[in-house]
Amino acid sequence: MKFLDQAKIYVKSGDGGDGAIAFRREKYIEFGGPDGGTGGRGGDVIFEAVANLNTLIDFRYTQHFRARKGGNGSGSDRTGAGSDDVVIKVPIGTQIFDDSKDVLLADLDEPGKRVTLCKGGDGGFGNASFKTSTNRAPRRADKGWPGEERWIWLRLKLIADAGLVGLPNAGKSTFLSVASAARPKIADYPFTTLHPQLGVVRLSDSEEFVLADIPGLIEGAHEGAGLGDRFLGHVERCAVLLHLIDGAAGNVVDAWRTIREELVAYGNGLADKPEIVAINKTDAMTPQQIGTRRRALEKATGGPVLMLSAATHGNVAETLRILQNRVTEIRKEAAAPPPLRRPADPMPTRQHVSASGSIVTE
Repeated sequence: MKFLDQAKIYVKSGDGGDGAIAFRREKYIEFGGPDGGTGGRGGDVIFEAVANLNTLIDFRYTQHFRARKGGNGSGSDRTGAGSDDVVIKVPIGTQIFDDSKDVLLADLDEPGKRVTLCKGGDGGFGNASFKTSTNRAPRRADKGWPGEERWIWLRLKLIADAGLVGLPNAGKSTFLSVASAARPKIADYPFTTLHPQLGVVRLSDSEEFVLADIPGLIEGAHEGAGLGDRFLGHVERCAVLLHLIDGAAGNVVDAWRTIREELVAYGNGLADKPEIVAINKTDAMTPQQIGTRRRALEKATGGPVLMLSAATHGNVAETLRILQNRVTEIRKEAAAPPPLRRPADPMPTRQHVSASGSIVTE
């Protein structure tokens, strides 16, 4: 199945049913009168996040969604039938934007989360609703209210705990294949990964996290160079980033700065996320190169730098343990209850002695 993370669709809720004009005429009944019923309500357009979807490819072939109109009212004061809602199922992590892509309308980031995007129109009143003591035979009935319609953009942001970032050929796909059961395409040329990949890393029966690999970035990605920075949206929800650097290519400091500049240019808080920096492909470096490049990168980043080899599994388990510990800490912080607010101090009171000698508090 082809991966698709953006789609533009048209949605329209159902119009309300029309009210009816009718009069009661029955034998042996002296007084009849208006009995036209109200129209039924049009169907809503509802979006629901489900767990068994991971792409928006279905919306490439079906782009128009319309709910049905409510039933018209009828005689004997019968209300028209309400129409069924149209429920559109989308992957978890789908965001809904307006046609301009500037306004976020909904964020379906939890399984089963639903949002009513377009409400169906109300039914029009029949002539039974307009009868009064002075107007006993109204011949008025309203049309149903129109439903809502709009063009919207769907954007999928994958739900992952940790994300892999780095230049092309940094070994991200190899690391993902070693750390999880995911089997991304691996080759010795740039931009092998064309779509984001997800893998579940299980360190024990009670410890696991989701790792996301996105296509590599190059200098100028925020301006559209290479594959651009479009796929960076899939690591916006990650708790921590693992920045892999190809140590065998040299210039590890320049490689790190290139990605950092792209993260800053992209915005959305990516540059502020916790970052674990690791030099990959130690199997292709001499001990002297390992020491020199590690010290240079630690000086540039101001923090520790991990050394690993995804191809030979060297230090991979230790790196995954660091990622798991960081993810666990962030999960606990997110689940912790908010701190209790200190109650406001009571207003100071004033006391004075009355004329009788007693103490009066105000």
